[in-house]
Amino acid sequence: MIAVLQDLKDSVGVEIGLSSWITIDQPMIDAFAAVTGDNQFIHTDPQAAGQTALGGTIAHGFLTLSLLPKMIAECAARPSQTTTGVNYGVDNVRFITPVPVGARIRGRFVLNDYVEPQPGVRKLCWDVTVEIEGEKKPALVAKWRSLRVERKSA
Repeated sequence: MIAVLQDLKDSVGVEIGLSSWITIDQPMIDAFAAVTGDNQFIHTDPQAAGQTALGGTIAHGFLTLSLLPKMIAECAARPSQTTTGVNYGVDNVRFITPVPVGARIRGRFVLNDYVEPQPGVRKLCWDVTVEIEGEKKPALVAKWRSLRVERKSA
């Protein structure tokens, strides 16, 4: 697990890690639907979704995307020199394959870029692939950007 900024800086182009599998169950999908207001039947109505080509309910693409912080936490520890990690953006997000209820997903992270635009601030860009167990095509691919901001001296 990467734990210091120098290790990150030296790891551009390297796969940093692969998260554990996360099971996507109907209660998780329903909770996400409740929070976001996205209650389309393909997510929340197993019977109606079962009568479509999907064969059952699927996770929201944004639910899958929202699990990236949980996944990367296993792969890249917050460096001790920083206190804050901030989402800076997500580029080129593509939802490739629907994630059916009951599927297991995991994240694969490659550090694509590391820049220090000013003292105490690091910009990181991750190439992310979320895999579905047993599927050849991923659930999603994206470039995820974040900032790391150092503590201020007391």
